[in-house]
Formats: sequence, C-alpha cells, structure tokens
Amino acid sequence: MELRPGYKQTEVGVIPEEWEVKHLGDLGAIVRGGSPRPAGDPRYFNGNFIPWLTVAALTNVPDHQLHISETFGFLTEDGSKHSRTLKAGTLIIANSGATLGVAKVLNTTCCANDGIAAIINQRDGDKIFVCYFINSQTERLREDIATGNGQPNLNTTIIRGIALPFPRRGEQSAIAEALSDVDALLSGLDKLIAKKRDLKQAAMQQLLTGKTRLPGFGGEWEVRRLGEFVSIRNQKVMPAQVEPETLCVELEHVGQGDGRLLTRGLASNSSASKYRFRAGDVLFGRLRSYLRKYWRASEDGICTTEIWPLMFDRDQVSAGFVFAIVQTDDFIEAASVSYGTHMPRADWGVVRNFEVALPSFEEQTAIAEVLSDMDTELATLEARREKTHLLKQGMMQELLTGKTRLV
Repeated sequence: MELRPGYKQTEVGVIPEEWEVKHLGDLGAIVRGGSPRPAGDPRYFNGNFIPWLTVAALTNVPDHQLHISETFGFLTEDGSKHSRTLKAGTLIIANSGATLGVAKVLNTTCCANDGIAAIINQRDGDKIFVCYFINSQTERLREDIATGNGQPNLNTTIIRGIALPFPRRGEQSAIAEALSDVDALLSGLDKLIAKKRDLKQAAMQQLLTGKTRLPGFGGEWEVRRLGEFVSIRNQKVMPAQVEPETLCVELEHVGQGDGRLLTRGLASNSSASKYRFRAGDVLFGRLRSYLRKYWRASEDGICTTEIWPLMFDRDQVSAGFVFAIVQTDDFIEAASVSYGTHMPRADWGVVRNFEVALPSFEEQTAIAEVLSDMDTELATLEARREKTHLLKQGMMQELLTGKTRLV
C-alpha cells in the first residue's frame, strides 16, 4: 500500500516522518513494586503511614489519574520499608491480573505491590501522552505480549521493549490535553448517571412504600405476598424446538443494575434447556441476585434457567409496578437469601413470601410511569456516554498515530 506523503512505515505502524519511535525503556527506569511478606502481617499492613496500592485499583475508568480513593488500605512505616515507594506523578502499569496493561499516572505518593510496574526517574516524554498510548495497546499487550502459563504477566524486560510513536513534546502535550478533555466529559457523565440512579432509588423507596403519594391518589394500600400475584413462567424448552432467530437471553446479556439488555443472543447459538418468556414478563437473574440483573421483556423469547421469567396477574398488578419491585433494595435482599455457596441462587420459597404493599391498579400505573420516565432519562444519558466513549476511541486512533495532527 502506498504511503501518504509525509508519512513513514515503522514498527508501530505508519506515522508522520518527523515522529520518532522510542521504547518505554528509553524514557526511564522500569521497575516493579514489592509486597511485604508474609501477606497480612500486622507489622506491615492495616497501618496509617502510607497508601498501599494493589493491581486491583487500576480500573478502566476514563480518568488517566489514579486517585487515592481507589487504593486499598495503608501500610505501616515498617511495611513501607518492605515495599517500593512511588512518588506522585509516576506513570504506573498493571503487569498482572484482570487489569493487566492498564496505565495510570499517580496523583499521590504511595507504596505499590509487585503487581505494579512503574517508570521512575522519567527523563523524556509527556507522561499523560505515554499513558494514553499504553492504554490504547492494552488488548494487544494481553493477547500477544504477556507471558506466563497460568497467570499472564508483563515482566520488566517486556515493558522496556514496548515501542511507541514519539512526536515532539509540544504535540504530545496537545494530544494528551485533547484526550483529557474527553475523559473529563466522560467522568462528568458517569457522575451524573450515578446521581440519577441514586435519585431513582430514593424515588422508588418513597413511591413503592406509600411514604410519598402522587397527586390525586389516596386510600389505604393492601399488603400482599408476592407469590399471590406473581409466579415463574416455568415452561422449559430446548433451543432446537424454537425458530433459530428467537431471542435467547443469557445472564451476561443483561446489564447490572440498569435494567438493560446489553446484547442479543439467538436460540441457534445455544443448546441447553431454557425457559420461555413472553413480552411484558419481568426477567430476574436468580444466580447471584445481588448483581441486580433484571429486564422487562419487550418481545417473546427464551432465557437461561438461571433467570426467572416472572409472569403476573395483570388484573391485580401492572407490569411496570412489578418491574419496579424487583429493583428495590428490600427485594434484592430477600432474593439474596439463597442456597448454594459457590453458586448462590435465589430461593423461590423465600421470594414468593416477600411482602408488597399494593395500591390501586391506577396508582400502580402512575407510579410505574414516573419511574419509567426516570429510566428514559437514564437511557438517554447512557447513550450519550457510549457515543462519547466511541468518539474518544476514534480520537485515540487518529491522534496517537498522527493521522490527525493538532500542531
């Protein structure tokens, strides 16, 4: 393929001619953290001398900075002597675990365990630019570079050899600033979404208990047991017995705590026995109920038997009201009274006795509409966040390769 004028082919791909290629080892010393031994020794752990950073803290949040609130505990002064102290402003990389390949820039001085690698005494490169480039390569690092038969890891030799495109410092800083602005927007959306979810939970607590009544409604509510008007649609079917294109819902297809169907499965891609469900049924994940996996079905389909398709007497209760009930903290608590230790499942014998205060059908419908409007607002914000995330991915692809220039 013919190169664009002003570009060259390198080990990191096609980049502008004036850009260099460097390796992380060229930027500073690559070191690993250290963990005091034995683990949990009170001489070293659960102190208050210095924050203790573990690999689990390097989550894939938008912000490139690692904040103190994301760390897990503190070391004692003696513990700090058996670890590695990293200064604020140090670029760190997870070299093992689920967040392998994720990079952050510390905003505080802390001690790091041996699941963390760091570039210390960094003498070249904009740290935030380098951080963004590493995070753009996380998937490749996990699949192609990480070593280890059991627990994949990035050793310091591998990290030193990671190549990166290297524009002039001013262009690095401009790229870092542009991507940081998008991250700030993502962070703001995350906070707004979290706030709206909290408001919805508070509204549910008030409206579903009758502590707050909507205008125009009065009268007493009747306390009923859930099993009096809700039951499991206990109709099993093999996927081969339905149309191949029939919607097939697995637990991983359902969002956690947001009531969304994230992806669509098909009956043709499954072989295990399933439950049938109908449009309007409320699907509730019975395995690890505390994960809050629920969805109000918009069409007929089949689902894993780890999900309950809840059907209900539509003369007594509205679909929206039932959907609201399964989202409440009290219901989740009841559903979490489970059997099984490794794979805890909700017990219908417990859940069917869950007590619900039922208003008139008209008031149920009005309450459900208020909560549905809040769901719509949340869905709009979620969609906006997803578009912003995709925008950032596109910007990273363009800016970190020099396809689009800022200076």
